[in-house]
Amino acid sequence: MKRFAFVCAAMICALTAASAAPKSYELKSPDGKLGVTVKTGQEITYSVSHGQDIILKDSPVSMTLSDGTVCGGDAKVRKAVRKSVDRMLEAVAYKKSKVHEAYNELTLEFRTFRLVFRAYDQGMAYRFAVDSKGSFEVVSEQASFAFAQDWNMWTAYVCQHTQTLESQFYNSFENTYSHSPVSAWNSERLAFLPLMVEGPSGKKICIAESGLTDYPGMYLYNDDASTVLDGVFAPYPREFEPGGHNMLQMLVKSREPYIAKCSGKVEFPWRIVSVSERDVDMACNDMVWLLGEPADPAADWSWVRPGKVAWEWWNDWNLQGVDFRAGINNRTYEYYVDFAAAHGIEYVILDEGWAVNLKADLFQVIPEINLEELVEYASARGVGLILWAGYWAFDRDMEEVCRHYSEMGIKGFKIDFMDRDDQVMVAFHRRAAETAAKYGLMLDFHGTYKPAGLSRTWPNVVNYEGVHGLEQMKWADASVDQVTYDVTVPYIRMMAGPMDYTQGAMRNATRGNFRAVNSEAMSQGTRCRQLAEYVVFDSPLNMLCDSPSNYMKELECTGFIASVPTVWDETRGIDGKVGEYIAIARRSGDVWYIGAMTDWNARQMVLDLSFLPEGDYEVELFRDGINADRAASDYRKEIIQLDSSRQLPVSMAPGGGFAARIVAKGI
Repeated sequence: MKRFAFVCAAMICALTAASAAPKSYELKSPDGKLGVTVKTGQEITYSVSHGQDIILKDSPVSMTLSDGTVCGGDAKVRKAVRKSVDRMLEAVAYKKSKVHEAYNELTLEFRTFRLVFRAYDQGMAYRFAVDSKGSFEVVSEQASFAFAQDWNMWTAYVCQHTQTLESQFYNSFENTYSHSPVSAWNSERLAFLPLMVEGPSGKKICIAESGLTDYPGMYLYNDDASTVLDGVFAPYPREFEPGGHNMLQMLVKSREPYIAKCSGKVEFPWRIVSVSERDVDMACNDMVWLLGEPADPAADWSWVRPGKVAWEWWNDWNLQGVDFRAGINNRTYEYYVDFAAAHGIEYVILDEGWAVNLKADLFQVIPEINLEELVEYASARGVGLILWAGYWAFDRDMEEVCRHYSEMGIKGFKIDFMDRDDQVMVAFHRRAAETAAKYGLMLDFHGTYKPAGLSRTWPNVVNYEGVHGLEQMKWADASVDQVTYDVTVPYIRMMAGPMDYTQGAMRNATRGNFRAVNSEAMSQGTRCRQLAEYVVFDSPLNMLCDSPSNYMKELECTGFIASVPTVWDETRGIDGKVGEYIAIARRSGDVWYIGAMTDWNARQMVLDLSFLPEGDYEVELFRDGINADRAASDYRKEIIQLDSSRQLPVSMAPGGGFAARIVAKGI
């Protein structure tokens, strides 16, 4: 695939009548550390440096259109335009209420296209833009990342439908990470974004994308054991047929010989190369959000109210001590509503099963459910209801579904089983966000690709899956190491945006005691690890995965979970090393929360909290119990005073965690 692209580029250059004179352009980040060099001539390349370190060597970029135009071939720069931006932005339903945007920009204008480069302190990005007066197709895009050395990478390969590379375009974007040199790429697999490379001087490099609204998402691939990764894009679907999970998906039967259909003026997605000197800074990176298209400044988003959700699917609707048969019926959901109301949980979800199976019709509700009565019951108790929906069932009647259920009082949808990111599916996400916003509905995109900027454009999109979440523990075999994944994913997948990981297990297991039990699922690692995940993981719409019966037996832990906000005013990375441990602090108003997790190694840390303002602080903390290495549910709650050193010692068991709530005295 890579060699074919290079041969085509060479042929195009050879056939060009006149060659543009080579020229070089330099761009620096505001702090001067990150540099981008763009070279034009017979091809366009870019390279990236950070301090004294070369990150990417000359990496070619181009885009081939259906009329034969090669954006990035032998073309002359007509104008180079530079600008700088430094401002604070307001964010909705994000990990920060204000985001600092500072970058230097270089726009190269050619006769038929523009190429825009930006340099941030956190990394660099580029995008193509085409101004056309008619319709056209994008036949291919060359997006190359030529790493300066054969460094190790953390890679999430596609692990479903792996018969061919093309069959892998149908997948759920869920896998644990492989750790190997770039040159040791599995040539039978595509990998989905983000992808992390361990660069020089301990620096970390993350490849991601943003501004993805009407174009296929990017995979990465390497077929020649080199240190160059290339972007791969799903071709445009030609034919569909209903199928997949419970007939709720549209399966692609054939594809066109191009990747995107476009018309008029088009700004294509940003290709991002983030660089961090501290591992933990990648977990707090803002580039994907910053490069998303801003929301309409005149729009009112005050109705978007993220929060926590009492969820039934993971715990298999299991309730104890009740006088009715638990399952998908009104009595069961009323019980979940009562639990949510008693503990300050904002929402209850009705997951798969409330609509008639195999019909892909959200207006056919099973007889055991009366939605109007449930909405009234929940509303009277201050609880909102969210409905699960299969992708095709939602898409085929999108406008009427949103109108009908919004008028009924439903607060949002969890849409599932998209399992693609070709242009048609990416456009569905944008249409769904726009239509849902029209009717005041929040969306949680489950069974989908990673976030790529849409949540900034449509803040009612409050969460994404695209993560190997806790649901995997219902069926995972003994080889799955979720504990190591938990201290890897914040640095990579979470860099792109929020994760519908669905934490909160009250059954907890040590490494040797874990078993996959579908109907009474457990987690790998300790109880305090589950509590810490509510702080460490970005998740504006955040599930409580376990049964109300289990939570009510664990009121201290449930009380802490209920207290943790889901959006934040400030986020700080305290310490961490990818694949080993992480500690993050987040602030809501005047209250700080701390979350820390380790791998399967017991770990002692001293957290530096010197960022706290002067004053006296009380700390409510949850730490692994002395026997948590044997009984993972063992924990200890303490109330301590933080002394003037602002140093907080933390001890974690194997697979353990730590969680704390910090309040200034007098508040």
